[in-house]
Amino acid sequence: MHSKAMAPEYQGALTKMSVNSSLTDVLAEGVRHLREAELSGSQQEVAKCGLAVAEAHRRLGNIAEADQAWKASYRAARSAGDLGAMAWALWSGGTLARQRGELRLALRLLGLAADMGKRGGDVVARGYSLAGLAETGRIQGDYGTVAVLHEQLLAEARARGEARHTVWALEGIAQIHRNTGSLDSALAMFEEAAELAGNADDRRGRAWALRGMADIISLRDDPERALALLTEAELTCREMKLSSALAYNHKMRANVFFRAHRYEEARQVYEEALAEFRAMAEPRGEALARLGLVKSLARLGRDRNETAADLGELRRTLSRIGLLNARDMVDKAYAELGVTPVGADSDEESGHR
Repeated sequence: MHSKAMAPEYQGALTKMSVNSSLTDVLAEGVRHLREAELSGSQQEVAKCGLAVAEAHRRLGNIAEADQAWKASYRAARSAGDLGAMAWALWSGGTLARQRGELRLALRLLGLAADMGKRGGDVVARGYSLAGLAETGRIQGDYGTVAVLHEQLLAEARARGEARHTVWALEGIAQIHRNTGSLDSALAMFEEAAELAGNADDRRGRAWALRGMADIISLRDDPERALALLTEAELTCREMKLSSALAYNHKMRANVFFRAHRYEEARQVYEEALAEFRAMAEPRGEALARLGLVKSLARLGRDRNETAADLGELRRTLSRIGLLNARDMVDKAYAELGVTPVGADSDEESGHR
């Protein structure tokens, strides 16, 4: 039996905030209580309120503000000698680093957070940090390394009845299955995640699950159903001000249009997603949206040499970010578009840690 979804990153005076609270509301409340905590002189409460401020800024795409806030939260937690609060601040910083495409830094900070959570006896902070490590590895394409960790975290979340983490783990494993060609099992897991998120009132988790479902359903040539699922998810993203999730939703919508050979519509939506990713300085999403845009423009008759040049640049960019499957992604685009690479591309070594 699973409980209703909780938001353990909203701590101290912010514990009343729901997982479904609008991020603008979380930010306003976080800033207000942070000021009160600073006046009171409680460094522990400063750390807890500062964490909520950092997370609201991160999810709204306010990168510079999020960076300042998690570091301030960590300093306050360290001053108070609160290892659990230090772990949460490091988790926030690691998650922000992953969002910014700084995957090596993300792995380092999340590893420190997991260790700090263990030392401080904060099981939830440790669990979130391990989940962050698993997600970072999955984003890199390092499926062999992180698949077992995803399964372990799923089992632990199910055992504790933690709906939000169960949903996250199901979606992560589903994405691995999707990317390795097991579409039937991926769709079943996304559907389970969507149902569980709905029952647990986890609107954010459900929005991501619907996006995953739409991806696979569009691969099975049912674009209208896929677009309907994305429209449902988009409503949640807009209501909760989930800037990053909304941008990825739009990129998936463009993917659906592209697969349906609706290239002009795909071009328009890829451009919209690209602008959204650039506004929040999210290089991974920006690069993936650019890849879709290059492919759409090629289908609309763009010069082959310009397409080849852009694909070469994208391969270098994706490799620099640390995506292990970047070469495969771009090579598939070369083959799909019938374009010959220009010169020899040399990927930088990405490394894991």
